[in-house]
Amino acid sequence: MSNSARRMMTSPPLSGDEAQREERGPASFLRVPDAAATGCVTINLDQLARNWMGLADLVAPARCAAVIKANAYGLGADRVIPTLVRAGCTVFFIATPQEGHQARRLAPQADIYALDGLLPGSAESFARDAILPVLSTLTDIETWARLGARLGHPLPCGLHIDSGLNRLGLTARDARRLAADGALMSGIDVRLVMSHLACADNPTDPKNRDQLLAFETLTTLFPRTPRSLAASDGLMLGPAYHFDLVRPGYALYGGQASISNAAPVAPVLTVTARILAVNDVAPGESVGYAASWRASRPSRIATIAAGYADGVPRSASSSDGVACGHVLIAGHKVPIVGRVSMDLITADVTDLPAGALAAGDDAILLGAGLTIEDAGFAAGTIGYEILTRLGARFARRYIEAGAES
Repeated sequence: MSNSARRMMTSPPLSGDEAQREERGPASFLRVPDAAATGCVTINLDQLARNWMGLADLVAPARCAAVIKANAYGLGADRVIPTLVRAGCTVFFIATPQEGHQARRLAPQADIYALDGLLPGSAESFARDAILPVLSTLTDIETWARLGARLGHPLPCGLHIDSGLNRLGLTARDARRLAADGALMSGIDVRLVMSHLACADNPTDPKNRDQLLAFETLTTLFPRTPRSLAASDGLMLGPAYHFDLVRPGYALYGGQASISNAAPVAPVLTVTARILAVNDVAPGESVGYAASWRASRPSRIATIAAGYADGVPRSASSSDGVACGHVLIAGHKVPIVGRVSMDLITADVTDLPAGALAAGDDAILLGAGLTIEDAGFAAGTIGYEILTRLGARFARRYIEAGAES
């Protein structure tokens, strides 16, 4: 029995518009599940779990953690964290106190590290929820030690050592001062010493080796303490960078951080948005704000319900003769033309086959054939920003155990 015949037996009659789309052949679009939604972010939790397990196998015997800050990079921490727990993850990294408390509720047995350390007023709630701040200043270490003394026992934490990124972390001088201060060291329970690489996306950059040597040297001050240096890109530099724990974030969600070493992961998400209208534009007519793009030929323009409020960067706009961002429509990659506005983008669909699309169909903003990296490069940014800026007003659809929810 054909798919079309099976649908006729199990589905209600199609509306007029739906019937016209059905006549055009097999659907190339992912349908938005909420009739009121302008777009949809579809997250494959099964693939997320496979990504984590693949990375864990790659770095063994080192442990594999998961970075779930920024609402699990915009994909929904409430669904991502339980998925990773079931996959076997027992160590999580967050940034803010709110993220830490959410993670504790969803992963009650896990080790949870707060990368931003002790924000004002967070110490007592961290201690109450067994969240381990990653301490990067002597002042924060003293604060944590005082709280432990008041509670009657040293409190667990991580230490961040600056190995050359010059952002957060104890300087070499402060790390030596801390290691030499027996009273202060006895007042904290250091469970992890970590640092962060500056140029790990480029395996040939000599700064990677410089930071590795600096980290190896400074961590001798804290013998027998587990160490962590590599995140998504750093773990692809090889076993010398793995130490006891790696901290992938971007790679978990299907991102390829390294410019030359592909991680053993696959995309986790697809983002679609509704096509609101398809209109003819005469030669010489402009499209969008500031009239920055004008048609050089008789053109057809699709207007799509997505804009910078939904995470499409304004820098993905194109002007006359300069194409930037793209979308996928009916299996064809087409350029965004004109300015990206708050709620809308416009795409040139002139070269698509007749009848290939209509208002009500969906355009793919991210998915097979249009990666996070593609979108970031076209907009002059990185895939991390594309991923974490996905707008909240798009519906979320999750695929787990082969079923949708």
